[in-house]
Amino acid sequence: MDRTSAQDLKTTLKDGGEIALLDAREEMTFGKRHLLLASCVPLSRMELMVDDLVPRRGTRVVWCDDGGGLADKAAERMAKLGYTEVAVLVGGIAAWEKAGHRVYSGVHVPSKAFAEVVEHEAGTPWITAEELKSLIDGKADIAIYDSRSYEEYNNNSIPGAVSVPGAELVYRFADLTPSAGTMVVVNCGGRTRSIIGAQSLINAGFRNRIVSLKDGTMAWHLSGQQVVNGATRRPPDVSEAGHEAARDGAARVAKLCDIPRLDRVTLDALRGETDSRTLYALDVRTPEEYEAGHLPGVRSAPGGQLVQETDNHIAVWGARVVLVDDDGVRATMTASWLKQMGWTEVAVLTMDTSPGKLAKGPHVPKALGFDASSVSTIDAETLRDRLKAGKAAVVDLDYSRQYRKGHIPGAYFATRGRLVDALKKLPKTEAVVLASPDGALAGLAAADLGKDANVPILVLSGGTKAWTAAGFPIEEGATHMADEADDVWLSARERGKNREEAMREYLAWEIDLVNQMATDDDQRFKVATS
Repeated sequence: MDRTSAQDLKTTLKDGGEIALLDAREEMTFGKRHLLLASCVPLSRMELMVDDLVPRRGTRVVWCDDGGGLADKAAERMAKLGYTEVAVLVGGIAAWEKAGHRVYSGVHVPSKAFAEVVEHEAGTPWITAEELKSLIDGKADIAIYDSRSYEEYNNNSIPGAVSVPGAELVYRFADLTPSAGTMVVVNCGGRTRSIIGAQSLINAGFRNRIVSLKDGTMAWHLSGQQVVNGATRRPPDVSEAGHEAARDGAARVAKLCDIPRLDRVTLDALRGETDSRTLYALDVRTPEEYEAGHLPGVRSAPGGQLVQETDNHIAVWGARVVLVDDDGVRATMTASWLKQMGWTEVAVLTMDTSPGKLAKGPHVPKALGFDASSVSTIDAETLRDRLKAGKAAVVDLDYSRQYRKGHIPGAYFATRGRLVDALKKLPKTEAVVLASPDGALAGLAAADLGKDANVPILVLSGGTKAWTAAGFPIEEGATHMADEADDVWLSARERGKNREEAMREYLAWEIDLVNQMATDDDQRFKVATS
């Protein structure tokens, strides 16, 4: 395992080669202080994340942390998994800052900072929440498109808004929009997807007046307006006329950003070079479309979320990226933004030019280094019976956000990295059952414990998905916390106390990113303007 200084890392980031900068801490800790180009890959989940995020074993990788030793452990573990160029940043975040380089708070900072730069350089028009309310009250000819994921839209939205996740905007615009005179307002929770969504439509050449909603549903909430919970409005199917308009818009953007198209033969050739170059092949359609049928070896990354959370999908700067959809529209729009963010080798592949059998179902990440035969399992029905008899305790290793939404009744929350300490907080029992969504993370955790636990450790076969599939009940809320919930960075809306203050602080932070980017030479943004 190598070590690199802050100055050497600074030089490496500019040499034009591939590099993945990974942070081994949990997301909440990461969100307080981290490097701009880093992806959060907690040590507790590393084996489930790194194959997708860093698919090439020879990629240069630099791990960092706040000096607590997690980076060293992550680097050692990664090397054992077959990665050959792994290093640790000496002195971590503090050394980087001491060398005069900037550190950032928040999550998905490259994506959010990029949107601020886009608004500044492209002049993306916007209106305020108060102006939108006046238009609604005056029954103006407007349409409101919420560019977040459907789940976020369903949780909180503006009255009358339609769910049109980012990459779907250009694809569905003509069928959604009543007339050329209709004013279109694109919103999200805050700013990023509002700006990118509005500018996508403008770049595609649509003639309507198109604006982003300044500060999104947060501004709507802060202005005292009603926020809807449970909205379900979705676009109609794309008509042939709508499809033609979308293709024309995408072609305009492809020319603006010089986005090439590939065929399956070329993709196969690129796959043949993955020993020397990293390749990401991502399907940007909706999750439902992906699961119904996708090209083998291609991961799901819905376009809007890919642009919003690029660091969650692509960790290797300098990698090749191929985006896939059924006709090129959504892939082209997404590719245009990735290219402007700094991934210079981005191309589009359409499924209709790719013969061969399609794969179905969701993408299942590889659990690197895990041998299922090394752990003992228990099925959902047997676990239910043991729980009724008081002969088992369950520890849920899912994200704390998901734990709050629903877990096996009586299950304790813990993170894998601090599981040994969490087990000490459980009541005495005949066995401890580890649970995670599909059982993979629980299996890794059980393998960690080995024979060191003072009670038999079992893994719920099929995970909590198997429990719910069996029709067994779940429990909601933070009912049994055996560990600190520092594994997720909570949005302002998720923070129960001082929510409005948190919203104002978040928006001020986001807006200021454009000023920070003006003096940060690590960012790679090049905004295309027509």
